[in-house]
Amino acid sequence: MPWHALELKYLFASRARYSATETSSKSVKARGSYLRVHFKNTRETAAAIKGLTLKKAVQYLEAVKDHKRCVPFRRFSGGVGRTAQAKEFGATQGRWPVKSAEFVLGLLKNAESNAEVKGLSIDDLVVRHVQVNQAPPQRRRTYRAHGRINPYMSHPCHVELTLVEAEKEVPRAETAPAARLTKKRAIQLANKAVKVNRA
Repeated sequence: MPWHALELKYLFASRARYSATETSSKSVKARGSYLRVHFKNTRETAAAIKGLTLKKAVQYLEAVKDHKRCVPFRRFSGGVGRTAQAKEFGATQGRWPVKSAEFVLGLLKNAESNAEVKGLSIDDLVVRHVQVNQAPPQRRRTYRAHGRINPYMSHPCHVELTLVEAEKEVPRAETAPAARLTKKRAIQLANKAVKVNRA
């Protein structure tokens, strides 16, 4: 058996491992491996939804598919055009990676199903962790002048995300705030107390 076949055998035999170690009962995970979608576009799309609630993330990706809102390109931004839609993210460059948005939407739907099975509140889920890694490139060929052939590679990716049920905020008790004592004022009060004791 050739070495690369052995490598693939062990690759698929191993259990899926997540880089994030969130294992609480309030969290759900979803992952996709060897996804035939551009790594760079998917990385930027995933970064854009980190920290959003599940509902807002789905709405945002649907808007990206309709070209209503853009995905800001921050890291892989070489040659990316500018758009006014990137202003809301404090960026200037942005695109509308529809295929990446569809793949990430599919993973969010999968995580939502996992949350329903666990009995978590769908409205309180927040995207805590998203990671996109490069997968092995897939090979095709393109034909060039004078009978030559060049590689025509695809750049697939692995995507994993973790959603966590957000903690409910407890309102602070309404009591008068204690006066903050500075170091200088504390010394003054101590000196005053000493004078009173002497008298």
